[in-house]
This record gives sequence, structure tokens and C-alpha cells, in this order.
Amino acid sequence: MTTVALSPEDRSTALSRLATEELDVLVIGGGVVGAGAALDAATRGLRTGLVEARDWASGTSSRSSKLVHGGLRYLEMMDFGLVREALRERGLILQTLAPHLTKPIPFLYPLTHRFWERPYVGAGVLLYDTMGLEGGAARGVPHHRHLTRRGALRLAPALRKDSLVGAVQYYDGQVDDARHTMMIVRTAAQQGAVVASRTRVVDLLREGERVTGALVHDLEGDTTFEIRAKQVINATGVWTDETQALIGGRGQYKVRASKGIHLVVPRDRIQSETGLILRTEKSVLFVIPWGRHWIVGTTDTDWDLDKAHPAASASDIDYLLEHVNSVLSTPLTKEDVEGVYAGLRPLLAGESESTSKLSREHVVAHAAPGLVVVAGGKYTTYRVMAKDAVDAVSHGLEGRIPECVTDRVPLVGAEGYSAAWNRRHLIAEKAGLHVARIEHLLNRYGTLVDELLELLAKDPSLGEVVAGADDYLAVEIVYAVTHEGARHLDDVLARRTRVSIEAWDRGVSAAPQAARLMAGVLGWTPEQEQTEVERYLQRVEAERASQLQPDDKAADEVRLTAPEIVPQR
Repeated sequence: MTTVALSPEDRSTALSRLATEELDVLVIGGGVVGAGAALDAATRGLRTGLVEARDWASGTSSRSSKLVHGGLRYLEMMDFGLVREALRERGLILQTLAPHLTKPIPFLYPLTHRFWERPYVGAGVLLYDTMGLEGGAARGVPHHRHLTRRGALRLAPALRKDSLVGAVQYYDGQVDDARHTMMIVRTAAQQGAVVASRTRVVDLLREGERVTGALVHDLEGDTTFEIRAKQVINATGVWTDETQALIGGRGQYKVRASKGIHLVVPRDRIQSETGLILRTEKSVLFVIPWGRHWIVGTTDTDWDLDKAHPAASASDIDYLLEHVNSVLSTPLTKEDVEGVYAGLRPLLAGESESTSKLSREHVVAHAAPGLVVVAGGKYTTYRVMAKDAVDAVSHGLEGRIPECVTDRVPLVGAEGYSAAWNRRHLIAEKAGLHVARIEHLLNRYGTLVDELLELLAKDPSLGEVVAGADDYLAVEIVYAVTHEGARHLDDVLARRTRVSIEAWDRGVSAAPQAARLMAGVLGWTPEQEQTEVERYLQRVEAERASQLQPDDKAADEVRLTAPEIVPQR
């Protein structure tokens, strides 16, 4: 079966259909929950539309810690229901839904107190492992194990000897969040959903009190049109309150934004075979393996400034370096930091003054007749949130709506992945690429790798590496446009690839080549191509400058000096 692409032509067709066909369900918001809701609705046989004001996953869903996990620390808060649900979803994502995009990774939990801490932490991790098996679900990750100090230092020589008395190692899952979200969108389109990015909802349509659709602005073509739908789902994350305001009044709850920043450092700066989880006075700190890098994060602070471009300040960066350096024998410096990214968690407000204690649970509510809101939650539990939202709208639709089936619908690229992985040497031989390159591609595209290799066979020049980003091939830039819905340079360098956080220059060297490759597909003029590069470089410059500022307000002001990638007309 041919896989549905998110090409420029497909987007044009989608816009035409959205403007002329009445939908059963319109989902607003192209983050992981909105994408999941579109997939859920489409797989129940509902006529489904999905719109997103910017790029797929451009908000919270591309700026997470890139983990699929149960949330070990929520056990301490006695939030057993959330942990149990998240662990079930972790197993599903790792083994059934997206084995090509997710992998188990080990974490070392250093013990700092003798006698009482090992049984306390050990009992918690044992419970964590056991809960992952409840309901007949397979964990998808190995069992935890206890280590002496010597055993822990053998795995993580970077740790200071006096920073631990022993350790417990356990496993969680890792995901490239932006790619995963985009793949959910592609899978929804494969199942019949009509999807369009860069399409901003500017108003909600109403007949009396009932919401009957949305007025949307296509930011690419600068046109406005109406989408008619029997039911609308608001899945806009940290923008929930703004979307709710379109029908007047405030909702039953508020969504509060909590900023989390992460640092990306080279793999050789921390000598370890395992990730680390460290306790802080407020929360926990992760040191997460990420290809040839480590991700160090995260912070958890209130944010009430610009939601589209949350900025990391110098004090955020200092906080992470100070805490990670407290256990490292060779401290990290600011010069070691390759990339920095900041994201906002959509937390349900009103339960605590501290954002680290606000609920990671989600809520689904009928905000008005014909309008359902889904908010809160964790990345890992996106599918449950989506199911609950579609369950809620199904009550407002005529006839009996089928039950959710997304726990049995693998994402595009998943089917046959294990067999393709076993054949990777043969695939490499046939393609004329090194097997390590095929492994990299399989873990980003799964069995869709065949589509990239077809492009490569037609144009062997696309086999060259991207300047300043040699983990990636030119063919991946082209494929991002022809199949993955990328419209702008930022889409490719920040989300389809992760060049913007992995490269020392944050994608400055890659930008001209990537823009040239995109221009050939999108039909950009030389002026448009140049504008894309300039806007990207301005973004990088503004982000770098914001990270030198002492506080949030100053960082926000500096970050906003860069123009929008797409003018918000």
C-alpha cells in the first residue's frame, strides 16, 4: 500500500477539502495530543480534519525531554493511577505503535545515603517495574538492577566517587518527539484524516450556543475560509485558554505554562554508558543519551511571557550546570553546551503554587455544545488523552460510534521494522551506503526508508551529507518537504532533523544548503530562499543572545527581536 505523504500538493488538496466538506470532527492543534485525536477519530470511521497554526509539533511536542516514561518521581507523590497508565502506554509505544522511533534506555539512580535509601528507592523501582506489567502489557524494557559503588562507577566513570555510595539502574523509553508527532499526523492522513499545517483558527463558528466549526486563516496563501464540523476538539496545549476565549468567557479550568529547558552537550564530555537521574531540591534532573550527544534537563518554572518562543535565560543554564556538576568529576562549562531548547508544559492550574506539583493528569470537558477541550497530561499518555477527547465528542454525533482502536494501529513505518532492521546489511549493500547510515535512517523512518532510497536512486547527489550536520543526508531534507509536510527551513532544521540543537553552530552552516534543496521542491524564488536563510540565522542569533540574559523577561525581549518564520498576517 502506498503511504500517504504530506506533500505541498497534498496540503493544497486538504485545504480545498476542508473548505468544502462538512466534517464529523475538527481537531485544532497539531501537537501530539491533537495528532493523536485526529488519528483516533479517523480510525473510528469519522470524517476528520486537523489544523495547526504553525508546524506539526512546533510547540511543546518538539521540546520535551524526549522520554516515554511512567514518571518514576510521581510514585513519591502517590500518583499511582498516572504512573500505571503511563507505563502501559510506554509498553505500547515501544513494542507496537512506534518501535522504529522509540528505544529503551538505561538510567542510573545514584544513592547518596547508606542503609535506608537503597531499600526505599529499590522498593519504588520494583513497584515501577511491576506496574509496567499490569493489565497483561509487556514492559518493553529490561528489569532494574542494584549496583555497588564500584559497579556504578564502571558504568559511569564520569561520576565523582564521593557523589554516591551505590546505585540502582532502571530503564525507560526514548523518542524523537517531533518526528513521532509528525508520524502520528501522517498515520492519521493515511487513515483518511484531512490535515493542514500553517492554518490558524481565528474564530469559532456558532449557530446559537452550538459550535459548528472554525474560521481559519491559511498563513501560506493568506486566505481565510470556514470549516464546518459537527464537533470540534480544542487540543491547543498551552494555548488552550486563548482558543477558549474565541467563544467568550473563561473555561472551567485554566492551563498554566511551566517552562522546562534542556542543554545538549557532546557525548565525550560525560564518560558514561548509561543515562543518569539525579534528585534536586525541587524535582529531578536527567542526563539522557541522545545519539552522539547528551541531553541535560530539565527546569520547572512558571512562564507567562511569549508562548510561541519560550526563552532560556543564563540563570536557567547556570541552574542545570550547577546541579549536574555536583556529581561529575570533570565539570561541564558553558563552552561545552552545543544546543539549548526551551519548552512549555501545559499544566492544569489551581492545585498548587509550585509548577512542579501541578497536575500532570489531563482533563476533558464540554466547553460549549459542539466543543470539547482536552488539556494537561504527559507526552507519554497522548493516546489516552486523544481517546478520551474522541469519546467525549462521539456523544454529540448521530449513530453509534465504534470504540477506540489506536492501541492496535502502528504508526507508518512501524510495520515490518524488525525484519528491516535484521536486513540492514543487505539494504546498505543495495543502496551503496554504510550500514551505520542505514541504521540511522531506519530509526528515523522505519520501513519508509524505502521511499528515501528511491529518491536517492533517482538522484545520487542526494547521498551527500548536509554541511555542518553530517548525521544527516541531503535526501532527508528533500524528503521532509515531499513527504513530511515541512514548509520552511525552520521546520526542517528544528523538527524533521534536530540540527538546530545538535550542531555546534545550531544549523548556521546547514541553512544555505538545506534552503537550496527545499527551494527546488517548493518552487521558491532566489529571494524567498534568501529570506528563509536570513530568518533562520536571525532566530539562532536571537536565541543565543537570549541565553546570555539574566532573567526570563530580558531573555523573552531579546528572543522576540527575531521575526516570525512565517509572517503572522
